[in-house]
Amino acid sequence: MGETLGDVLAAAAGGRFPPTDGGTTIVAQPGPRDAGVLAFTAHSVIFLDEAEDWIRATLAGTDADPFGASMNPGFLAALMARTGRSMNCVDLLTCAPALPGEPPLVLTEIQDQEHPRVVRALTFRDDVRVWAADGGVLILGRGVAGRWEVAIELDAAARGRGLGAQLALSARHLVPDGVLWAQQSPGNARSVRTFQAAGFRPVGSEALLIAPR
Repeated sequence: MGETLGDVLAAAAGGRFPPTDGGTTIVAQPGPRDAGVLAFTAHSVIFLDEAEDWIRATLAGTDADPFGASMNPGFLAALMARTGRSMNCVDLLTCAPALPGEPPLVLTEIQDQEHPRVVRALTFRDDVRVWAADGGVLILGRGVAGRWEVAIELDAAARGRGLGAQLALSARHLVPDGVLWAQQSPGNARSVRTFQAAGFRPVGSEALLIAPR
């Protein structure tokens, strides 16, 4: 049995990365929903159920530096055209280990499965749970390859007082075990700083190909 995306993510979370050789590893999609590209330092991992020959030929045809070809806009556009999927943006992928004990914030779990934040999260994740704090919400669920992922949202009036970092830190206490993952848009410096303040560390970049709804 070959290497899986789950193997790649588990290794990266433990600080063990692919070789820095400018190469590309192609693995199977972990499920029908999740497909995309991961870029580590000088090595990429593509998780997509398409012909490997086509993927490699398309990569080579970008005329981009091989160390960054997998995140080249032309290559990503070719993937979307080939699969009929869309993409939001290239995210910074970060992770942090779970923490024992109670979260530092008082949180109230939202039980309503029709709540807009729950409904939206279920598009990208399974086993979704949402907690509310005064001024923000925390969304936890299983995303790509079954990994635990967190997202946070703040009310405009609550920004600038450290609530985001406290929510992200609280998520590390709520995840059942192992490692918690989070994606941030690299241009959203406030979000990047928030998650780093909560102990999340960069692993690589990620472009998810979103299936038609």
